[in-house]
Amino acid sequence: MSVQLPSEIAVSTLVKKQKISAFVTSLVIILILSVYHEVTWSIISTWIRSDTYAHGFLILPFSVYMIWKQRDNLSLLKYQPSFGWLFVLGILGFGWLLATLASVLVVEQYALIAMIPVAVCIIMGHRLAWAIAFPLAYLFFAVPFGEALIPPLIDFTADFTVTALQMTGIPVYREGSFFSLSSGNWSVVEACSGLRYLIASVTLGTLYAYLTYRSLVKRIFFIVLSIVVPIVANGMRAYLIVMTGHLSNMQLAVGVDHLVYGWVFFGLVMMLLFWIGSFWREDGLENKTKNENQVANPQADNISLNSMWFAASLVGVTILIWPAYASYLNTTTENNLIPEVGIIDPLGKWEVNQDLSFDWTPSYIGEPRKFLYHFKHADQSVSVHITYYHKQNQGAELINYGNVLVSDKYSGWRNIGNTKRHISLDSNALTINQSQLQSYTTNLLVWRWYWLGNKQTANPYFAKAILAMNKFLGNGDDGAEVIITTSYNDHLEEAAVVLQDFLDDMLPVIVRGLQTAQLSNEE
Repeated sequence: MSVQLPSEIAVSTLVKKQKISAFVTSLVIILILSVYHEVTWSIISTWIRSDTYAHGFLILPFSVYMIWKQRDNLSLLKYQPSFGWLFVLGILGFGWLLATLASVLVVEQYALIAMIPVAVCIIMGHRLAWAIAFPLAYLFFAVPFGEALIPPLIDFTADFTVTALQMTGIPVYREGSFFSLSSGNWSVVEACSGLRYLIASVTLGTLYAYLTYRSLVKRIFFIVLSIVVPIVANGMRAYLIVMTGHLSNMQLAVGVDHLVYGWVFFGLVMMLLFWIGSFWREDGLENKTKNENQVANPQADNISLNSMWFAASLVGVTILIWPAYASYLNTTTENNLIPEVGIIDPLGKWEVNQDLSFDWTPSYIGEPRKFLYHFKHADQSVSVHITYYHKQNQGAELINYGNVLVSDKYSGWRNIGNTKRHISLDSNALTINQSQLQSYTTNLLVWRWYWLGNKQTANPYFAKAILAMNKFLGNGDDGAEVIITTSYNDHLEEAAVVLQDFLDDMLPVIVRGLQTAQLSNEE
């Protein structure tokens, strides 16, 4: 019969407490994902339906593996709850609440993922959380983020391609993301933006940098390369595809095959990047610097299971507060009827013109109320589109990437340019979004902005913030997008003068009509 020494008993007890701490922390993480199950499922469902984010299934296993590799070092750290981080968890919960009220799904998802490392820090202590900071931070790659990058990526790819073609000596005519060569027409669409390449590169590049290097400078440098290289490579890919199509008289690289060529080219570029990065690898080096938080004598460590359970309980209570309050706000009863938004010029200058039609209408998700008015004055004609949302929720909201001016490339309309424009109304200034739409027969100048109660803005992020605050304060979630359009032939600024003249006369009438609709909902 063997007899355990006191030091061996202490080590055994310490290991047992550490395992209990890890188990309890795992249960709390499961609780977080369960309480915010709608957000959790929104992440997983995106992994399932989108090839761009299918890598999300691997993020958690990768993070767990990286933590498991450090198990020997982690066993030497003191596990002591850090209650001060409850304040951070509260901020994350409040941020999640505002994002939920504003229907900003990506912020909800990031807030949810951020709760996990903070919960680890609260229950097991900041020393351990810092030791596994990278595996915990790597969890953020599970969030399907990137849609906001599509427009600038499209612009960069179009700029790169057109510039490269011109440097090659090939004449190009460009309108927005559309450009024409003597051999045919091309356009940079969402699938050509390179978002998939960028996400795949950054996800793999960050993991490679962590596993391969020990120097922080080298890690950061390689991560930066994993961002820059795929963007430039996608521009080069687009240029080569256009050149292949042009030189083959539009026989090659004009169908599905150009996507295949793109992935092959991207694969070669990434292999080259990782191969070059391997020359400076440091993964064989041992970090001999002893962590200042390590304990030489396990008997000196004292894990209080009572403190750990108390910390876990506080985390549980904190994460439950925000969904409960969100549910309370969403159950507030309101009138679902939206009256007609009436717009009539009291001075009679702008007369209703029902015969005017541009055969164009913007596209919106959900089932908002839509109002369309046509006005004329002398030889000037203006159309007003008002899209009114009430009781907004995910998939039926004013600010959404699914709300677009042109949704179908086969509609005959193209959006050839988007800019911001500053206009003055009496003594006030208003920034609006300006777009140019083009069909085979008509050019349209489009001005649009958002209305939310007594606030007007063209900034979607500011609009989301206003929406969240209105709902949080119990002021409802009514919002609308106002669009005014007029046609033009050659001179864009002539159309701008017409729209400015119309707003000088009619904006107060439009705002009163929207406010009347909102007040009717509150009765």
